[in-house]
Amino acid sequence: MMVATNLTGSGTPPRTFQELACSFFLFGGLQQLTVSLSAVNILLSITAFLGSLLILVALHKDSSLHPPSKLLYRCLATTDLLVGLICQPLYATYWMSLGYEKKSLCRYAKDAGFITSYALCGVSLLTMTAISVDRLLALLLRLRYTQIVTLKRTYIIVAMFWVLSGLAASCFLLDYRITFLYGRIVIPSCLLILIVSYTKIFRTLSHHQAQVQDHIQQQPSHSNALNIARYRKAVNGALWVQLALVVCYAPEIVVEIVMAYSEISSSHLVIKAIAVFLIFFNSTLNPFLYCWKIKEVRQAATQTIKQTLCCPRS
Repeated sequence: MMVATNLTGSGTPPRTFQELACSFFLFGGLQQLTVSLSAVNILLSITAFLGSLLILVALHKDSSLHPPSKLLYRCLATTDLLVGLICQPLYATYWMSLGYEKKSLCRYAKDAGFITSYALCGVSLLTMTAISVDRLLALLLRLRYTQIVTLKRTYIIVAMFWVLSGLAASCFLLDYRITFLYGRIVIPSCLLILIVSYTKIFRTLSHHQAQVQDHIQQQPSHSNALNIARYRKAVNGALWVQLALVVCYAPEIVVEIVMAYSEISSSHLVIKAIAVFLIFFNSTLNPFLYCWKIKEVRQAATQTIKQTLCCPRS
């Protein structure tokens, strides 16, 4: 949702999604579809909220993760929770108002849903990028990592993510070009940093493995082997979460590019709705990935579920 909408070189903007999103004539006879889309958003809202809440509780209980790394994961889980709590109910309201032709409610839900989802998606992408940089610094700095990557500095960086994304999204009400310019800068920058970070990580790990094989006669310390194995698992878990984000966001980027250079019809808007659905689905998917790929989070989440379901003894 951070990919921008459509300005032509002539200076005359074509009819965009933002202009046609509440045009009821495009959705004539599609009331059942809009109701179904609303119901799906409500369902995903519940799963994203409950799943993210569980992850936040699990992260609070876990003491094995480095505090700055834990803060980044908590920030990511918070954005997923807010997507379920705010964005998806707004989009459900939007689709219901579109189906029942409530124009004023439709415009309010559309604008509020766009601004909040744009801001939260921005924070998610920036946080994902910070996680990749955090993993790279942990590998390169080694013993100096805990001295340089402190909790205070991480709090400052996370606060900057929220402020920047919030301001960029809010500018939509004043001048939407500022909002979309922010997206055009942030998305390629984050993707470039992600690619560079993980390329450097895997090259360094490969080099380390080659060194171990070359000096096989010299027994490496057991603690160092454990640290590298644990680091690989941490990188693997972070990479799975970030790949899920790319897969879920890619269709929306493609749809926006196509809509920028073609006349928009009801079929385009339905396809865009499906693309937005995939973005929201990412907030439901993330808690499962945390539990699958991060052993400590899985154990804490399992314990939390057992404590919640088991009735206390009288």
